[in-house]
Amino acid sequence: MTKLATLIQTKRREIVRFFKFCVVGTIGAVVDFGVYNLLIKAVHLLPEIAGVIALATAICSNFIWNRYWTYPDSRSKPVLGQFVQFFLINILAVVIRVPIIALTKAPFGQLVERSLSLEAEAAATLGYNISWAIAVAIALFWNFFVNRVWTYSDVD
Repeated sequence: MTKLATLIQTKRREIVRFFKFCVVGTIGAVVDFGVYNLLIKAVHLLPEIAGVIALATAICSNFIWNRYWTYPDSRSKPVLGQFVQFFLINILAVVIRVPIIALTKAPFGQLVERSLSLEAEAAATLGYNISWAIAVAIALFWNFFVNRVWTYSDVD
């Protein structure tokens, strides 16, 4: 237990940054979720395409929040260069997210339809959202660690 307490004490700043990153990610998830569902329901895009567009929208929001709140001490890099780094890392999350959504949307939709006795359209929507949530959770860790090492490498 004392090792854990010592680790937490020495890594306190990173733990706070991770917490802030998660808060920013939650804001981004709300943006992502809203755009995703809007594009599926109002524009009738495929979930995979809606997911890519929603991700790009959330990336822009997350960059602003992370630059000015999570890593306010990361100003030695030009904002445009840092945005490009942040964007590239997050775009690579598409490589993680899209296959997860594509492979799991139908099974989750069917599971929801059978388990909750929902109509097919409602079950499919819930299945899309379960797939999206799993993909986002997996991509969170990728985004934090790679951005910390590359995008915000100028922070102690």
